[in-house]
Amino acid sequence: MKLILKQKIFSLMDSYDIYDEYDQVVYTVSSRLSWGHKLDVYDPSGHCLTTIKEEILTFMPRFSIYIDDYYIGSFQKKISLFPKYVLEFNDWSINGDFMNWNYTISDSYHEIATISKELFHFTDVYVIDVHNSQDALYALLVVLAIDAEKCSASNNSKKKPRLLFLCIRTGKFILHSKT
Repeated sequence: MKLILKQKIFSLMDSYDIYDEYDQVVYTVSSRLSWGHKLDVYDPSGHCLTTIKEEILTFMPRFSIYIDDYYIGSFQKKISLFPKYVLEFNDWSINGDFMNWNYTISDSYHEIATISKELFHFTDVYVIDVHNSQDALYALLVVLAIDAEKCSASNNSKKKPRLLFLCIRTGKFILHSKT
């Protein structure tokens, strides 16, 4: 089964449509205001299937996953030279390439899905190739968490370090943004 995740262009918050290989919407994702990312995944009839919520005060990025408001597990980034994540409730490992564009999801025995980011689009577009359709929703959650983690990392890196200087001549402190 192939899923194509397309971020909506004119949206103030994270919002995605997820299409199948026949260009039919199979899921819709929207975010809610919260401390950190909080994304809800809906089926075509508008029923909320799952929620993924970023945990804030953690050493490495971590997301909690809920189905019908029940916690089922988490998705967490691991320390590694190349991007590496773990989906704890089903023991999936997610390994990325050097450029953070392609990922492989696998368990102890075989490959579950591959994820690739398509370039040259106005918004983020990911293609998820899932080997078993029963794993499609969880593979989608992996992509949403990776995209949210990249967004958080990008926002944090844009914050310029600030230096505080004491001007000897005037005796006043000067806040300076380092460029």
